[in-house]
Amino acid sequence: MAVMQKHCRLLLALLIIGKFSISSATVFTLQNSCSHTIWPGTLSGNGAAILGDGGFALAPGATIQLPAPPGWSGRFWARTGCNFDGAGNGQCTTGDCGGTIKCTSGGAPPVSLVEFTIGSGDAAMDFYDVSLVDGYNVGMGVRPSGGGGDCQYAGCVSDLKGSCPKELQVVDGGGAVVACKSACAAFNTAEFCCTGEHATPQTCSPTEYSKMFKSACPTAYSYAYDDLSSTCTCTGSDYFITFCPTA
Repeated sequence: MAVMQKHCRLLLALLIIGKFSISSATVFTLQNSCSHTIWPGTLSGNGAAILGDGGFALAPGATIQLPAPPGWSGRFWARTGCNFDGAGNGQCTTGDCGGTIKCTSGGAPPVSLVEFTIGSGDAAMDFYDVSLVDGYNVGMGVRPSGGGGDCQYAGCVSDLKGSCPKELQVVDGGGAVVACKSACAAFNTAEFCCTGEHATPQTCSPTEYSKMFKSACPTAYSYAYDDLSSTCTCTGSDYFITFCPTA
């Protein structure tokens, strides 16, 4: 009888802990609004929990929810044109992360990113942004839900592949533009990469290319030091991440 009571108390404690863990998690809802399947990649930083096993397929119109613990940091992106075998090995046309469906490294540029650092504590702020610093492959949007503070929408609704300058274009075998490089990736100079003598906010200014990205997507990072209009904050929120948003 004592053993049974001890077992019941342990089970109750585990249920309470489990309930607390779920209720305190930040929930990311990923939705594919593209007209084609994408393979979202996830990458966690600082030894944080891996979400969604690092990557998975997401059909048009489908959604998936990924809970993250307090203090989680990492990024999400879309891979396109992927072909994986039964063992999960293969390649993607854009955003590839080492030839496997379960990413253990970041997406190969050019790729659009959404980045998060989730606060740890009841009043701690979350930081998030949509970044085109590594280029663009699909539109992305982030909408907070249920949080407090500024909690603004961040994203890139415009299809930059249609307006991408020829010198930044990545095309497939049929000549279709599948992604738009960053100027850093295309030209690899200190001016465009914010390195060397241009490695500080004072010496790395917007360029004609970053201004083009910023004009099309005002709430997205357009170059390395585009912080003031691109870093968003919120407290105690869940987040809805849309690939190929329409608004």
